[in-house]
Amino acid sequence: MKNIVIKPTLCLFLALSLSACGDSQETELRAWMAAEKSQAKAVIPKISPPKVYVPFAYGGKESIEPFDPAKLLAVLARLKAESSNGLKPDLTRPREALESFPMDSLKMVGTIEKNKLVYALVQVDKTVYQAKLGSYLGQNFGMITKISENEIEIKETVQDAAGDWTERQSKLELQEAKK
Repeated sequence: MKNIVIKPTLCLFLALSLSACGDSQETELRAWMAAEKSQAKAVIPKISPPKVYVPFAYGGKESIEPFDPAKLLAVLARLKAESSNGLKPDLTRPREALESFPMDSLKMVGTIEKNKLVYALVQVDKTVYQAKLGSYLGQNFGMITKISENEIEIKETVQDAAGDWTERQSKLELQEAKK
């Protein structure tokens, strides 16, 4: 019951106190705004004049067109003939099982020796393959050049941006067992 009486009384008190903020304060505020507006001066910097446009006169109409497809093909053929290093993978040989997997999916898990020949144990997913010196692996015509207890050295033959074949060296390092 006490709350019911207090709430209307509080609302009435707030309404009366707000009505006290009447005309005198509003006129003071308007006078202050007018005084500030009259004292404020806008400073606008001058804009520099635009630069004079001078059109470019193209004088190459009589010369050879640089984007002529025939000219480009001739230059590319000459560059290819000059840079041909004779390096090319044997595309006619039969593909080996490990050549169908990318290098980042291959893991060296160990070595084994049979008849004085060292084999590398290469794991793909859950299958382990044996690879010997001279075997191919990876999708870039990678050939095993050296097998040690800790790594396999591979010579890959890849095409560069110009279409020329180049060699690069890579390694598969022994993957330690996770404990």
